Amino acid sequence: SFAEVKCSLCVVGIQALAEMNRWREVLSWVLQYYHVPEHLPPKVLELCILLYSKVGEPQVMLEVGSSWLRAHANQRLPEFGGLLELHLARVLLPLGRFQGAEELVRGCAVLGPEQQLALLGTVRDGRRRCTGREQTRPAAEEQQDPATETVLGVLSQKLLTMFTLLRRALRSMSNHFYLLPYKKMLLATFLLYLVVVRLDPASPTSLPFIYKLVQLFRQAWAAVLSPIHRPPTRD
Repeated sequence: SFAEVKCSLCVVGIQALAEMNRWREVLSWVLQYYHVPEHLPPKVLELCILLYSKVGEPQVMLEVGSSWLRAHANQRLPEFGGLLELHLARVLLPLGRFQGAEELVRGCAVLGPEQQLALLGTVRDGRRRCTGREQTRPAAEEQQDPATETVLGVLSQKLLTMFTLLRRALRSMSNHFYLLPYKKMLLATFLLYLVVVRLDPASPTSLPFIYKLVQLFRQAWAAVLSPIHRPPTRD
């Protein structure tokens, strides 16, 4: 029939949009052909619920699924029970809509007493699991805080020790450099540079000047090796 062909084409379109990663357009695209959620075929509604649940957006199907399930014409369909369980498991319970789920189950007059009790038990189990997770989360956070403080304390102690050793090393190096006669060493280096680089030893006019520079260099060297800095001699 025309309705079956239309449903089959919509199913193919939903699969194509999902494969092209255009799942956000699925619901609006389907409603262009069915206009209201209550007129969606069961197969199309099932695919939409599964798709948006898989991508982590079950809230998209919250109103659509609830409107479809509250429609009396849809409650007489053979697929109604399965879609109700799917909507509870994939949409209402993950979103924490426990009261809405209980009202939806109690409002379905076509469900038998046993089916209602089973579905209400599923809702209570979901509420219990959610409450258990909320109670265990603060305890886990409290246990995590001392561990985090311990790790931070160890890291802070290591950094403090490293900075202390670095400061001692820099202080020792600075004290060692302060003992060196900077001025005398610079004078000797400058004289040596003038003798070797700037003067021509083969020139007769440079010999007296070289001799004076050598004498000054010897005096500077003797000053560097003064009794204060001279190494101790053995008897």
